[in-house]
Amino acid sequence: MSMIPRALIVDDELSIQRLLRTFFEREGFIVDCASSTSEAKGLLNDKKYDLIIADIYLGNSNGVDLLRQVRAYDRHTQVVLITGRPDIESAVEALRLGAFDYLSKPLDPQQIVATARRALRSKLLMEENERKQANLDAIFNSASDGIILVDRDNRLVRANDAAMRSCGYTLAHLGLPILTVESGCGGTCRQTLANVLRDGARRTIRRLECCQKSAPKRIVSLSASPVIESNGAISGAVAIVRDETELASLEKQLQRQSGYSGIVGKNSAMQRMYTLIDVLADVQTTVLVNGESGTGKELVAAALHRQGARRDKPFVKVNCSALSENLLESELFGHVRGAFTGAVTSKIGRFQKADGGTIFLDEIGDISLSMQMRLLRVLQEQEFEPVGDSTPIKVDVRVVAATNQDLAEKVQLGTFRRDLYYRLNVVRLIIPPLRNRQDDIPLLVEHFLEKFSRKFQKTLSAVSREVMELFMRHPWPGNVRELEHILEHAAILCTSTVIAADDLPQDFTNYVRSDRPEEIPVISFAVPNATITLEEALEKAGGNKAKAARLLGVSRCTLYRRLQASPSFPLSDP
Repeated sequence: MSMIPRALIVDDELSIQRLLRTFFEREGFIVDCASSTSEAKGLLNDKKYDLIIADIYLGNSNGVDLLRQVRAYDRHTQVVLITGRPDIESAVEALRLGAFDYLSKPLDPQQIVATARRALRSKLLMEENERKQANLDAIFNSASDGIILVDRDNRLVRANDAAMRSCGYTLAHLGLPILTVESGCGGTCRQTLANVLRDGARRTIRRLECCQKSAPKRIVSLSASPVIESNGAISGAVAIVRDETELASLEKQLQRQSGYSGIVGKNSAMQRMYTLIDVLADVQTTVLVNGESGTGKELVAAALHRQGARRDKPFVKVNCSALSENLLESELFGHVRGAFTGAVTSKIGRFQKADGGTIFLDEIGDISLSMQMRLLRVLQEQEFEPVGDSTPIKVDVRVVAATNQDLAEKVQLGTFRRDLYYRLNVVRLIIPPLRNRQDDIPLLVEHFLEKFSRKFQKTLSAVSREVMELFMRHPWPGNVRELEHILEHAAILCTSTVIAADDLPQDFTNYVRSDRPEEIPVISFAVPNATITLEEALEKAGGNKAKAARLLGVSRCTLYRRLQASPSFPLSDP
C-alpha cells in the first residue's frame, strides 16, 4: 500500500459520490469516482486502489460483478459493498466473494469511516503476513538442510524441497500422521519428532546413518525441537536434517592421514590398505590377513568389523596357536555336559558367541588337520555341532583369519588343507612390515609416547635425535610390537621429558650401533635331535630356503624374517 491511501467510489448517484469523497478526503485518502462498472474498470487498469466503495445496484451491472473483477486486478484491495435494498442473499454472496463489509443506505458517516479504517488495517495485516510468509517460504525452500514440520497430532504439515528429496516425502503425504508415512527409511527422524511432541524435550542425534532402499547411504545429523505457542502449549515440532555425508568422508580422509580405526600409519601402502578395508567392510566374505608377527593383524581385523554393518554385533577373538587341539575345539564350537572328562557343565563356543558378528581366528596356520576339516564345514554351511552333541547349530558369522605363515607352502607340504586354504583366501589383505614403511616410525613414536605418558602418568614429549636415528636404522624384525616394547622400556626408565639413547634396552642399542656382521648374534633354531645354526641349515640345503626351513622346523616366512634380521646372509634364492 502507498503512503497515502487511495479509494475508488463506484455509485450511479452523484450525490453519494460527492458525500463519500468528502468523508474520505477528510481522512487523507486520494479519491476517484466512477458511475458504472465499465468506468471503474478503466480506472482499475491505470491505478491501484487500497479501498473500493461500490453500490450493489449500478444500472445494467452491479457491485457484486465488480467485486469478482477486482480480484483479478489486486487480491489485496478491500471492497465494501453498499446498497439501498439490502437482502440476505446478496449479502451472503458478497461476503463469499471476499467483500470486506456490506453496508445499508442511508450511510452513517461515522460507520463508513470506521469501516474504511478497519479495511485499511486488514489490508496492511494481509500484506505484512504475506511478506512474512514469502520470507519464510524463501528460507524454507532455499535451505540446503531438510526441514520437516508436524502439528500437535504429529501430522506432516510441511517438508521443504531438501526434505522431499532426501527423505522421500511427497505432496500426497501432507496431512498424514507422520508415523504412518512409508518413505523407504528406518524412520528414526519420524520417531524422534513423536518423542519431542510427547515430552517437549529437544533432541539431537549426531551422525545418523540414513539408508533408503533406492538411494545411496548417507550420514545425517538430526535436530528436533518443539514449536511452542505464546501460552506455553506445544503446537507441533520441527526437525532439521543436515546431510553430513561429505563432511564425514572428509573427516575420514583426514583421519587416514595419520591413522585409521585404531591403526597408526600414513604411508602410501597403509593408505591402500585402509581403502581396501573400506571396500571389504560390508562384503560378507572371508578375509585372510597376512602379516609378520607384530604388524597389527588383530587391529586390522577389528577395523574390518567396526567399519562394516556388523559393528554393533560381537567381535570375538581366538588365538588358535595358544590352545591344544581339544581345547580349541571346545572353545570354537562349545561342548555339552559330560562330553569329556572335566566337562561338568555345558559351554557355548566362540562361533555361537559371535553370531551376527565377526570371529577373528588368529594364527590359523597352526590348527590341526582335523580342526581344519571342522572349520571348513562351518565356512561352507554356516553350522557346527558342539563337542558331544549331534544337533547342528546355525550361525551367521563373518570369519576373518590371520597368519604370519605361508599357507600356500603349508598346502604344498600337506600340513594345510587345500580346500580350506581356498575358502579362507577369498580376499587377502597384506599388512606391510615396519621396515617397508619407515616414514611411519615418527608417527608411531608419537602415538606410543602419548600412550605411555597416560599409562605411567609422566610427561614424555619426544625422543632425542640419536634415538630417532637408531630407530630409522633398525630393520624391526618384531615390527610395531617391537617398537612399542622398546618405547615402553624407555618410558619406564626415562627421568626427563625426552627419551635418550641411554633409556633404550642395551641389547637393542648395541645391535643397531654395530656395523660389523660378526657382531650380529648367531641365530639358531631348536630341532628334535640337534641344534643347528641358520648358516648350517642353508649349507645343508644347498642355499634352498624352503628346504632350509624344513630342516629347521620353521616356516619359510619365519626363515625370511631371520634372514632380514641378519644382513650377512643373501635374501635371493640361487
